[in-house]
Amino acid sequence: MDIVFIVCGILGGTGLGMVISRFSEKSRASRLLTQAKIEADQMVKEARISSENLKRDKMLQAKERFLELKSEHEKVILDRDRKISEVEKRLRDKESQLNSELAKNKNASASLEQTKQEYVRRLELLDKRQDDLERAKNQQISQLEVIAGMTANEAKAQLLESLKAKAESEAMAFAQSKFDEAQLTSEQEAKRIIINTIQRIGTEEAVENCVSVFNIESDDVKGRIIGREGRNIRALEAATGVEIIVDDTPEAIILSCFDPVRREIARMSLHKLVSDGRIHPARIEEVVEKTASQINQEIIEVGKRTVVDLGVHGLHPELIKLVGRMKYRSSYGQNLLQHSREVAKLCGVMAAELGLNAKMAKRAGLLHDIGKVPEAETDMETPHAILGMQWAEKYGEKPEICNAIGAHHDEIEMKYLISPIIQVCDAISGARPGARRQVMDSYIQRLKDLEATAYSFQGVEKAFAIQAGRELRVIVESDKVSDEKAATLSFEISQKIQTEMTYPGQVRVTVIRETRAVNIAT
Repeated sequence: MDIVFIVCGILGGTGLGMVISRFSEKSRASRLLTQAKIEADQMVKEARISSENLKRDKMLQAKERFLELKSEHEKVILDRDRKISEVEKRLRDKESQLNSELAKNKNASASLEQTKQEYVRRLELLDKRQDDLERAKNQQISQLEVIAGMTANEAKAQLLESLKAKAESEAMAFAQSKFDEAQLTSEQEAKRIIINTIQRIGTEEAVENCVSVFNIESDDVKGRIIGREGRNIRALEAATGVEIIVDDTPEAIILSCFDPVRREIARMSLHKLVSDGRIHPARIEEVVEKTASQINQEIIEVGKRTVVDLGVHGLHPELIKLVGRMKYRSSYGQNLLQHSREVAKLCGVMAAELGLNAKMAKRAGLLHDIGKVPEAETDMETPHAILGMQWAEKYGEKPEICNAIGAHHDEIEMKYLISPIIQVCDAISGARPGARRQVMDSYIQRLKDLEATAYSFQGVEKAFAIQAGRELRVIVESDKVSDEKAATLSFEISQKIQTEMTYPGQVRVTVIRETRAVNIAT
């Protein structure tokens, strides 16, 4: 302070103020510095305390985490030790079990060895006894050979020969007696079945003719049927394919044709024309067409009635139609439908006698001749039994029925029991007196062959064999066959008939070509 005052004295009043001012500032700065140091020390102290607290907290947390991990680790180790202990215990138990089993096996092996030795001893004893028996047997055989004067093989052979001869003799006598008995019984049984079957079926003789008689009220109708210059009768013959014979027979007109369907169409058409009174070519064609449609419907109705009468159910409509068509067909002069009905009844009765399916046999008997009513000319070349079998297969019949149809004339092998029944009943139906006429069948076949020959040429629309096969009328399509071609066609048909067919007398071939112009006025 003295120094300060000295300096102030030296400097004077102004200088003193300045010195005092600077000293005050310095003193304040010193105080601030001291205070700052104190605060800094305090802050450092607080920071150290805070860090110590934080360090202590972290240490505590780390220690707690360590203890937790240590506890978990100890649990894992304890669990693993427990599992290892269990495995060791199981292994000890298994080892103990194996040791006990091994001991048992050793004991069993020892026992087995003892048993084996016992068996060996017994086998040796048995072999010894067998050798003794064999020696005794040989001694006895030697003594017997000395007594009998022959060896054992010779005695055995002699004994076998005597036994064999005796057995053969007894067997032959037994077999012969059984064979005779079976043959007699089978013949008697077969005759009984056939006789009973025939006796239980009432049949009627049904012989077809090739002509029908159409009765008229007066002979004046004949002229109207013939028409001007014979145009009506020609139109009727051309439309129906039936030969119409108008002669001196009173109040009757003869219709001649081998096809009963054509004759029936012609007869019904004539009846309608005569009843209506309008007879001319256009009307004739219209009536014939309607009558043909009516006959087709009647064929279906006949087929339905037949299957209902015989108790045959579930037949295909096409097969029903074929059954109806048999009404207008004949076989060796016998009506085909009546023949088939007769065969069906015979088959049903015979199958019942034999303990077989009577309904199936009756069904096969009804259908056995459906191949004789082909609708197309191309089907005529196939045997009727095979054709009928093919139709039956086509329309879903059972294999037993198809085989019976195809095998009733031995075209194929019989595979079922009802097949020979159909064959036998067909023969029974055809063999009775008056049932068939052989000449009729050959005659009808010749007429069919004549028409088939005409159909084999191009442009032929219709072909009709008339006058008992002495004339073949052929109607051709005018747009395909010219007049010159018609003459050539007539010659070619006649030459083919001459070279391929055998027939009595002569056959006239008439080719008819007609051109029509039709218009309608409204």
